[in-house]
Amino acid sequence: MTGRTGIDSTWEPRPAARWEDAFLAGNGRHGAMVYGDPADDRVVVNHHTLVRPNGSEHVRPPELADRLDRLQSALLAGDTRAAEGFGAGRPLVWVQPFHPAFRTRVRPVPGNAPAADPASGYRRSADFATGEITAACETWCSRVHVSRADDVIVQYVTGSGLAADVTLDHALPGAPPRLAVGRSTVLTPDGARLTLRAGYPDSDLAYTGVTVLRTEGGRVSVAGEGVRVEGARSLLLLTRVRRHTGHLDLAAECAALPGDDYATLLARHVALHRPAFERAALTLDSEPAERALPGSELVRRPDSPALLERLCAAGRYHLLSASGALPPRLTGLWTGDWDTAWSGAFTTNANLNLQIASAAAAALPEVSEAHAALVYGQLADWRDNARAVFGARGIVAPSHTDGESGHTRHYQRAYPLHLWTAGADWLLEPLIEHAETTGAEDPRLTAALHETALFYEDFLTRTGPDGRVAVVPSYSPENRPANASWGTVDATMDLAAARHALTASADRCPGDPAAARRRALADRLAEYRVNEDGALAEWAWPGLDETYDHRHLSHLYPVWPLDAINPYDTPGPAAAAHRALELRGAENDSAHGHLHHALIAARLRDGARASAAVRAVLAGDFFHDSLMSAHYPSRNVYNADAAHALPAAVIESLVQSTPHRLVLLPAPLAGCPAGELRGVRTRFGASLDLRWSADGTATALLRPTRDARIDVRTGDGSALTEASAGSPSAPLELTAGVDRVLELRPR
Repeated sequence: MTGRTGIDSTWEPRPAARWEDAFLAGNGRHGAMVYGDPADDRVVVNHHTLVRPNGSEHVRPPELADRLDRLQSALLAGDTRAAEGFGAGRPLVWVQPFHPAFRTRVRPVPGNAPAADPASGYRRSADFATGEITAACETWCSRVHVSRADDVIVQYVTGSGLAADVTLDHALPGAPPRLAVGRSTVLTPDGARLTLRAGYPDSDLAYTGVTVLRTEGGRVSVAGEGVRVEGARSLLLLTRVRRHTGHLDLAAECAALPGDDYATLLARHVALHRPAFERAALTLDSEPAERALPGSELVRRPDSPALLERLCAAGRYHLLSASGALPPRLTGLWTGDWDTAWSGAFTTNANLNLQIASAAAAALPEVSEAHAALVYGQLADWRDNARAVFGARGIVAPSHTDGESGHTRHYQRAYPLHLWTAGADWLLEPLIEHAETTGAEDPRLTAALHETALFYEDFLTRTGPDGRVAVVPSYSPENRPANASWGTVDATMDLAAARHALTASADRCPGDPAAARRRALADRLAEYRVNEDGALAEWAWPGLDETYDHRHLSHLYPVWPLDAINPYDTPGPAAAAHRALELRGAENDSAHGHLHHALIAARLRDGARASAAVRAVLAGDFFHDSLMSAHYPSRNVYNADAAHALPAAVIESLVQSTPHRLVLLPAPLAGCPAGELRGVRTRFGASLDLRWSADGTATALLRPTRDARIDVRTGDGSALTEASAGSPSAPLELTAGVDRVLELRPR
């Protein structure tokens, strides 16, 4: 799996002209955006903690609980606009926006810039397996990685008689005019120490970047806001950034940076990065000539298997690189502009879960652990939300967070996200999948599920005319009924989350009186509704009409990721869910909407619909030269949703698993007629390698790490055989440490 040319790397024949096209590296804390321009070698420095104070950090959830009973009565009585007054008058407060720190710049002195053109042999490349970004021509080379071992951005520039000015430049697009910037430059025996401190306006918070420059040969002198190097054979730059209050001990910060040479630093990093990236891999039947194309040309061939191969590898690389201290933001771990769309936040009602959807199956526990850090680090704030807004014990998650505060603060008539109660269950579900995949239950997960169930025990106190427990108020992100306001009763997502949270908690405390009580409450919840179009309704409350043309598919939460509705156990509801998917529009053509559609279509075994949704992204000009994606077509609004979610859609089309079921080739994509998928992790504790051909044959190798008894299904009704097993319709018994080979053949 090492060195798969054209799959585990990408390249360009020219430097990046825009920050959106800069190649990306990261270790889950620091991020680097590399232009690779020998005339102005810029690296934009990012860090997950860099959010600009805007006052929202002090916002707490309002005390609304004393008004809840009146709102519930009004909604149940048929007042479809009653929720508009619950929290009305409060300003919409965006979370603290994510921003870049600064950029390191290595600029040749006039007359010494190498040429970045084909005649000079220029090439810019990103190696996903090592995390190293290289830009080189005949007389110059720049290599960058973000070390997992040493938590430092490392840049190594080599050439003949290097003569360049080295500076730290804070003047990135959108930087506040009142940013208090201070610099210091200190010459050292082997180079220099550069620091940049930026204080936020109207805040005691600041961030400081330190860069240690080491040269091989040559002379270093102070010049302008940095240093000038003349006659050196190489430059080594080590950069860290820290957000803080007060002042840092700069000498100590610099002294803490590693003293090794570039080769040693890279080897230490690759020893951690490569095994993580290479745990899983996708190889398709691609043309070698297409695999050899630069990414900017390959993205113009939406039907090429080589494009899907490279984007899946890039997606896993970027997802791994963006996840560590926190999971990926809307922009992953990167931005070159202070004015990030939607504050560059974690948007939790769709985007975050879609971005990390492949974490368990694609063997990236680092992503799941980063997500856990975000969730468990905010539970105290989630308790405040439950108490203040709903007067309940337990936890309620916000729809947006900057990574620091988990308080609800999004109050808006058209987006009453303070009414959304499904968030805790939705955000805990990826951690359930992680626990099932690894077989190691985290006590923090059990405790959080109990708190989610506790909220529902306090909140679910009202019933409808049929005597069933109603979720009221209720909200389906970010949609509304055609004949009512946004805040309603019994949104399907809310019902699914409540039912799942109560039963998941009960499953973890068998014999406890709370388990029986929670199961009984789940059984009393309203049933899902099938509307007059034969579709699973977005709102189960009678009389609420559908709004089909919308980017979100919140009401299909029981299909993906919950698997509570599926073609095997619940074929009737699955048919209704499929009808709902058929009727759903793409609205504003957002990437996350298309890939959410693909994930659900794959669960419902609709390969044609999944293929169409994936192709809408591949053909919509969503990908920058960096292979990071945009939110809208024509590369409009830098956003990681498509880049990070695409591998999940591909994997779900080929392999699906639950703790008791394996589905092989449920919905193969049109772009994947033949290939190999290796290293997939299943939720019953086995790794899986799958090889399939265009003629419908396939072979799956299972490597169980624990005993399991599973039902094996195929997406098209193909027969299943195993050399050492009995009837293909019988459950498959797996024994830890005993490999099993399954063969599929056309019926």
